[in-house]
Amino acid sequence: MKVHNFSAGPSILPDEVLKQASDAVKNFDNLNLSLIEISHRSKNFVAVMDEATALVKKLLNLPEGYSVLFLQGGASMQFTMVAQNLLKAQNGKAAYTETGTWASKAIKEAKLFGDVNVLGSSKDKNFNYIPKGYTIPSDVDYFHCTSNNTIFGTQMHEFPDCDVPVVCDMSSDIFCRNMDYSKFDLIYAGAQKNMGPAGATLVIVKDEILGKSGRTIPTMLDYSTHIKKESMFNTPPVFAVYVSMLTLRWLDKNGGLSWIEKRNREKADMLYNEIDNNPMFVGTAAKEDRSLMNVTFLLNDESKKETFDAMWKEAGISGINGHRDVGGYRASIYNAMPVESVKILIDVMKSFTQKHG
Repeated sequence: MKVHNFSAGPSILPDEVLKQASDAVKNFDNLNLSLIEISHRSKNFVAVMDEATALVKKLLNLPEGYSVLFLQGGASMQFTMVAQNLLKAQNGKAAYTETGTWASKAIKEAKLFGDVNVLGSSKDKNFNYIPKGYTIPSDVDYFHCTSNNTIFGTQMHEFPDCDVPVVCDMSSDIFCRNMDYSKFDLIYAGAQKNMGPAGATLVIVKDEILGKSGRTIPTMLDYSTHIKKESMFNTPPVFAVYVSMLTLRWLDKNGGLSWIEKRNREKADMLYNEIDNNPMFVGTAAKEDRSLMNVTFLLNDESKKETFDAMWKEAGISGINGHRDVGGYRASIYNAMPVESVKILIDVMKSFTQKHG
């Protein structure tokens, strides 16, 4: 039976990408060598890195003046790298919004390097909404936000205009929708939510914002180090970069971000409609801030949890248990999630209500 994988990450990837990646592990580029045993400086892998970089720029429609990096350490390493590279050594100040667990961790790391102003927080309601109505000071070194909150199922649908560099953690919704990405000065995203396997972290940075901190940055934590070496200062995560490249190629081939946004909205609308109209369930995120990627909901009658769990497991559904901070259920419907799998979940919800409502 097909497994419908709603895991929050590491997450589902397109079937054709998994097939191509599997073949490359055995025989890459007809070299009769595995992808994971060739030199990262060979012309074959350099071509992979070049294509992955070019596809990022194409899909996001980035103008000249941006560098694209594939690094290691996850988004968690970026919490530190952003602060070290952008916060001024003398009297450095940054502005953050606190919209979930990962935003809170980013704030914690930034405080090690300068003064952090938390402009808005949704912690008062367990992060079930996106703060709004704040003003970004003009004297901060940068403004940082998290576009999508995997645990709590919220997403920023609008971004503020400001006169300071804008940094965004897009780990769980990168490439999910079409918008003006040139309004961001630095974007970072762990690959394992919506782009590839764990191990690679995408960083997109406007070159002109670098080199102004006035601090001595450790070599491995300096973006300029990796830009000069084109993501190969040290051995890159070869397999993760390759699979990410295949996923980006899949996106581009099918119509890019306009195509995937339409599909993502279709999936999200279907599932949220069922939650809102099924008396057995209730959504946890504020409706205006609901995520296209992570749909969080609860049972109205927790005494029937065991029954519902048995039904979705029997249908071949995996990975929808909610995070411990929210409880209930979380259906992660990333780019590669087929519409058909969402329909299976909805059918189970309908059947559950018909039999036990």
